[in-house]
Amino acid sequence: QVTLAESGGGLAQAGGSLRLSCAASGRILSISVMGWYREVPGKQRDLVALITSDGNANYEDTVKGRFTISRDNAENTMYLQMNSLRPDDTAVYYCNAAGDTRWGATQVPFTAWGQGTQVTVSS
Repeated sequence: QVTLAESGGGLAQAGGSLRLSCAASGRILSISVMGWYREVPGKQRDLVALITSDGNANYEDTVKGRFTISRDNAENTMYLQMNSLRPDDTAVYYCNAAGDTRWGATQVPFTAWGQGTQVTVSS
């Protein structure tokens, strides 16, 4: 079983910064893609940024130039540096990871979600 633990959410003022972390643990053989999603009550969960194992990153248009995703493959950890925060960045942020784990003697794929961390940006 693979679990993801997020940290770093909280309250920030508009224009401020926050850094989110996501640590993966368990029987991890490899993690191919990691990503950050966010969800506002009443709306669907949207992809914010994702990063592959070789460091290729992609961003949702509204966060380009403000957010930076990174990962430490040796520590199975991912980060999201959020700068120039805006009130419409307020949401619960979830991390996601997909890769391979071991089930007994068998290698099987996994997808895991973190528990979510609240980010609130005041105007």
